[in-house]
This record gives sequence, structure tokens and C-alpha cells, in this order.
Amino acid sequence: MDDWVIWLIVAVTLGVAEIFTLTTVLGLFGGAALFAALAAVIGLPVPLQMIVFTGALVAGLLVVRPVAKRHLRQPPPDRRFGIQALVGKSAYVLREVTGRDGRVRIGGEEWSARAYDETLVIPAGAVVDVIEIEGATALVYPRE
Repeated sequence: MDDWVIWLIVAVTLGVAEIFTLTTVLGLFGGAALFAALAAVIGLPVPLQMIVFTGALVAGLLVVRPVAKRHLRQPPPDRRFGIQALVGKSAYVLREVTGRDGRVRIGGEEWSARAYDETLVIPAGAVVDVIEIEGATALVYPRE
């Protein structure tokens, strides 16, 4: 079997293994094996193919590692979005809120609401804090 075919089989095998592990290490090895396969196609002897493989692997590490570190160092976004952004906001009670139902206005939108503590009855006109969102219902607690 020709050298380039062996390198190609190694590259494909490592590429498929990378799909399952998602570590980028096997992908770098697979890419380096592709470069070694190209070296074999142009007729370089096996020792030079190994040097090409090693050089491509080192070059891949030098290029990919800084990019990966940059992505790992970025702090997670501080801003929440969607309905989770409403948790902790204040709301205005439009219709009396009990443990079973009620209506509040959160940031200009009208929401169905329930009291977080089911024994509470919060009158219309009160200001409450949104404790949790359950589906399309805000669980609220009166501000004191």
C-alpha cells in the first residue's frame, strides 16, 4: 500500500474520532496527517513525511491554541435575555394577585401573575418583584 493512502486513512480516522470527542487535538493530528499525505504524494521519503507531519502539527498548535485560549478567557455574558431577563425586575400590579391568579405590568408588558407565597394577596397598585417566571406566568413577591 502506498504511503499516501496510509496517511489518508490515518487522517480520516482521526477526523472521524474528532467528531465524537470535540477536543480539537485529534483534528490537529488529522490535519497534520493530510499534510504528510501530500508530502507522500509528491514523493518525499518517509523520514521527511514524518518531519512534515510534525511541522504541521506544531504549526496547528501555534495557530489554534491562542484562538482557543482567547475564547476560553472571555467571561460569560453578564446580560440575561429572554424571560430570564425579567427575573429580579419590579412590576406594577394591575389586578389583585393571589396564589392562583392576577395581572402585572413588567417593563411595559402585561403578564399573568401569581403570588410567590400562595398565602399572600397583593392589591392592585402595589409594586412587586419578579421572583421567577413559570411559562407565561410571573411569580411575584411584594416589595417592602
